[in-house]
Amino acid sequence: MSYSVMFALLLLTPLLFSLLCFACRKQGHSATRTVTVLHSLGITLLLILALWVVQTAADAGEIFAAGLWLHIDGLGGLFLAILGVIGFLTGVYSIGYMRHEVEHGELSPVTLCDYYGFFHLFLFTMLLVVTSNNLIVMWAAIEATTLSSAFLVGIYGQRSSLEAAWKYIIICTVGVAFGLFGTVLVYANAASVMPQAEMAIFWSEVLKQSSLLDPTLMLLAFVFVLIGFGTKTGLFPMHAWLPDAHSEAPSPVSALLSAVLLNCALLVLIRYYIIICQAIGSDFPNRLLLIFGMLSVAVAAFFILVQRDIKRLLAYSSVENMGLVAVALGIGGPLGIFAALLHTLNHSLAKTLLFCGSGNVLLKYGTRDLNVVCGMLKIMPFTAVLFGGGALALAGMPPFNIFLSEFMTVTAGLARNHLLIIVLLLLLLTLVLAGLVRMAARVLMAKPPQAVNRG
Repeated sequence: MSYSVMFALLLLTPLLFSLLCFACRKQGHSATRTVTVLHSLGITLLLILALWVVQTAADAGEIFAAGLWLHIDGLGGLFLAILGVIGFLTGVYSIGYMRHEVEHGELSPVTLCDYYGFFHLFLFTMLLVVTSNNLIVMWAAIEATTLSSAFLVGIYGQRSSLEAAWKYIIICTVGVAFGLFGTVLVYANAASVMPQAEMAIFWSEVLKQSSLLDPTLMLLAFVFVLIGFGTKTGLFPMHAWLPDAHSEAPSPVSALLSAVLLNCALLVLIRYYIIICQAIGSDFPNRLLLIFGMLSVAVAAFFILVQRDIKRLLAYSSVENMGLVAVALGIGGPLGIFAALLHTLNHSLAKTLLFCGSGNVLLKYGTRDLNVVCGMLKIMPFTAVLFGGGALALAGMPPFNIFLSEFMTVTAGLARNHLLIIVLLLLLLTLVLAGLVRMAARVLMAKPPQAVNRG
């Protein structure tokens, strides 16, 4: 089978199931069973196809399709695997979670069809980001992820959720516009130095000629790219949309936003980082990443300590972890870059577990308030064990894998003489550890409220 057919199956599957889920709206109140079956089939096929493409790319080293328009290399394969696995897991969790919402009158069956339709459309736009080799399509796909997921954020139609959705749209649209400026600068400069100007639209071709690019233009381009795609990555100070969107969205969507969407924007940022480093060297890009990364960790650490909303706390944890990835990239070197990619994977898995666990908490306790959510070990012991393990993992406790990626980041920083940055980072991570452990201890072991039934 040709690579083009393989990519077509991968991309068109979620798009097709999105249309089928929307079509179920015509069934009205009897649509719940049909749309759930379609959704289940769609996420299963997505997982199979994504892992198939990843395996094929791993065997071949790098694959292209549709000419040079679609592309998966080792870097893209990692993010595609995360997308496929987390998309499947959050999709499975959505089935029970959204059924509960429909049964309790929070959503209508017609709105459920819209939810699953936009869920698969969101997966399609993120797949396009990960597989695109065209710089403009890559940017457009990042913009499309905002539009396709905004409905999911505001699905409940309450004032707070609609406000979060509009805040998400406005901030990310403005931010990603800066990314377009950076994209145009890279394209225009590459077109002026490449033998075939039309090939400057493809990332893989620009990379081959990156040493010929103008250093001043590339310096400016990276500033725009970091601001633009850093907005969708959740880096300070462009992170303001993230706590509201993550906390107001249904818990499966919160997991998808934190564990996959942020990674898609991070992938685009890394692809430009590779080009810019080859064009002007790594000193300036690394310095910027260290600044934005450390500020993100610092701001998030403070809010993690004072936050009393469980989902907003997890959202600020996403800011902290994306900042930590930026710090690891900014430290650079083989160990620093490996630590960044490993931490991306670790964070995705831990945050999916915690956001889905917070969904169980919300369904059982009826609130996200940490002053009320107590005694989970007695109320819901199975969820408590998983939630506690996820919280300790996110806090960076051994033997969980996040401890390993954080240890590698610290080791890489010391090896490259970033002593002051590492000392500050360790202090901030200690604050994060304190905040997460305090949250876990209260949620798991404090006296449970009498109004909550056990089981």
